[in-house]
Amino acid sequence: MNEHRNSRRFDLTATTACVGALCLWSLGPIFIKYLAAYLDAWTQNVLRYSAACLFWLPFLLYSIHAGRFDKRTWRRALLPAATNIIMQSLWAAAFYYINPAFMTLLTKTNIIWIAALSVVMFPEERALIRSRRFWIGLLLCITGVAGILYFKSDFAAHGTITGVVIALVCALMWGIYTVTARIAFRDIDSRHGFSVICIYTVIGLGIFAAVFGDFGQCAELGAAQWAAVGVSAVLCIALAHVFYYAAMRRIGATIPALVILAQPFAVLAISRTVFAETLNIPQLIFGATLLIGAAIAIWAQEHLGN
Repeated sequence: MNEHRNSRRFDLTATTACVGALCLWSLGPIFIKYLAAYLDAWTQNVLRYSAACLFWLPFLLYSIHAGRFDKRTWRRALLPAATNIIMQSLWAAAFYYINPAFMTLLTKTNIIWIAALSVVMFPEERALIRSRRFWIGLLLCITGVAGILYFKSDFAAHGTITGVVIALVCALMWGIYTVTARIAFRDIDSRHGFSVICIYTVIGLGIFAAVFGDFGQCAELGAAQWAAVGVSAVLCIALAHVFYYAAMRRIGATIPALVILAQPFAVLAISRTVFAETLNIPQLIFGATLLIGAAIAIWAQEHLGN
């Protein structure tokens, strides 16, 4: 992967891919919150991921038939898939307790977990420990989260606390997933890796749904709800990942990661219209503090040359 190709001049394709990933991932929380009124989290999860898996399946089968598929992918994808199953379960569940923008803001703490785990797993990134930028970013992230929670008017409500805990644990699992996927697919096509992860994730989510969910709810869905399942799966899971990977392959990981930091505010703009969600002024200020801290942490990693 030539991560830094065209990094010093404007790349229209990469820019379009970045904006596309941002827009599609900003729609995901809205769809999940909408479907929460009709499906439990377990059933919704397996339906959406199954549709995304079916979208990717022809590409995977073609790659296998053409001899372009690395058979090691089946084994290497096991650990990232296991963490993805847990992360996706938590991600969907949180929206049943808290609103989309608030949830999305909290999960941006995954940047810190990714950096911390990278320090442990990748010797070349241990210089982060000596990076003043990284520690400033970490402090701003912690300050931002603390402020967002402190100024949440109904923070003491049982449902809100449950949602906050789920969101923060989800961020941790997101960090583990990112690092394990990076290790597993270091020399394997990331598209093949994600295709296999989709298959394993559907199996895991299917087991959870069979035990904890209620597939009988599917019979009560109308055309609008089924459309939401299919459209959100293709746009927010399958295509969003394609755009993000395409951007990273052309201009590296740093700029796409920074662009995606705008997601909480994009989600808020949509959620305010659809669900009348609002954040008060102090929450917006501390939310911006959290995202600035995350951006500085990403900048610190990039400064190491990784």
